[in-house]
Order: sequence, then C-alpha cells, then structure tokens
Amino acid sequence: MSLVNDNWNSGDPYEYFMGRWSKRLAPLFLDWLNAQPDKSWLDLGCGTGALSEAIHLLQRPSWLTCLDASPAFIDQVAKKAWPDTDYLVGSAQQIPVLDHTYDLVVSALAFNFFEDLAAALAEMKRVLKPEGTIAAYVWDYAGEMEFLRIYWDTVVELDPAAASLDEGNRFPICNPTRLEAAFQDALLQEIQSGYLVTTTRFLNFDDYWNPFLGGQGPAPSYLGSLSVERQTELRETIREKLPVESDGSIRLTARAIAIRGKL
Repeated sequence: MSLVNDNWNSGDPYEYFMGRWSKRLAPLFLDWLNAQPDKSWLDLGCGTGALSEAIHLLQRPSWLTCLDASPAFIDQVAKKAWPDTDYLVGSAQQIPVLDHTYDLVVSALAFNFFEDLAAALAEMKRVLKPEGTIAAYVWDYAGEMEFLRIYWDTVVELDPAAASLDEGNRFPICNPTRLEAAFQDALLQEIQSGYLVTTTRFLNFDDYWNPFLGGQGPAPSYLGSLSVERQTELRETIREKLPVESDGSIRLTARAIAIRGKL
C-alpha cells in the first residue's frame, strides 16, 4: 500500500488527536532552547498554535508570526488574537516574509510534512537575522511515541501492506542523525540535538481511540479508509495491547527529537 492522503483541513479534530499533547512539549522545547525574551519569532507550520501560545506566554516576543499551509489551522490560531502577532497562510518552501526578519525561526512537529525540507531550511535561513537560530522538534515516530507506535504496529500486524504508511517508516527525517545531517547540509553552525519527553495520559480506552476517528493526520486518515468491520478489528486488537491502570486510565510515553543551529 503506497497511497498517502493525509487530511489537514480541520483544527478541532487535530487538537483532540495531537494538539493536546503538542501543548505539553512546547514549554519543554522552549526550556531546552533557552532563548532570550523580547525576540522576534516565526513559528513555521504552526498548526493550531501549541508552540505559538507557549512563545507568547513564556518568551515575551517582540513579534510573532504564525504561519501554516492550512487555512483552517490559521483561522483557529488567529482567534487567539495575541498582541504583536500576525497570522499567515503560506508554504514553508516559499515563506511570504522579507529577508532577515526574525531572531528565531522554529517549527513544531512539522518538518516531516514539509514537501522539500532542504528548500524549507533555505527559506528559514533567508528570513533569519544574522546570528539567528533555527530550531525544531519532531515526534520520535519509530521510537518512544508509544500511542502511535502501538497503533501502527497493530495496523501492520493486521495489514502488512500498510507498512509504508507507518509514520516510523514514512518519516526517516524523524531521527537525530538525519536531522543533524539536514542542518549540516544547510550550513548551519553550533548544531545540537536532544530529546523532549512527556506522558500521554488517556482517561480510558475511548479517550485513546476516539481521536483516531477525527480524520486529521496520517493515522486517522488510514483508519477512515477502512471498512467498519476492519476498523472494529483494529480497535479491539489495540484494546487488548494497551496497559490499562486500575482506574481505567492509560499512560504512555511520548518522545520528540529536538534540533537547533545558528547562522
């Protein structure tokens, strides 16, 4: 199976599926980045604004641009109406901003969805001020991103042809060595990588499973392509594998890989 048709056309289902966990990572990333306050920021591929919100709350930015290719996501994040912030629809490969505009260009959980990462990094450098910083983080899909890892391992167990859709296979850039190599190829300096680790706690199995029904992102998009019978088989097989605590809750590790470099 090679068909890839990710859906990114609605903010609310994405927020339920991934956004709530993205919010936990954003402060960890900013703490790791250790940037000074009162700087200008571009959040590239901002999604529904988890990192943008953390920048606004924790960094006191002099200016913040939230940019995403999805109009639906930009409509949602623009409702925040933060001061000293603009909201743009645009491509990472053609950032609609003047040269040398930002002190920091960052990207949260989006590098693997950029059509051409080398071109995106070139654009990030173009809009960066001299001695500015480029930084990003991506999910550790092939490693300790457990709620997705359990899902895809079960998918492939039931449907081996779906292995190419598994984000652990599909996004090889989500690896510290490959991220560092991409930054080296972009001629960035002082390159560092690290891990960001949090916990996804689901109240019960429905809280784990229902977000997959929202149709936003690779895993829900695959699920939506299945018949009702095959969806039921996948759901019940996953239910048997999850570590359920005495109160019915489910705790799983969620790890991301962070990378940064300077001009």
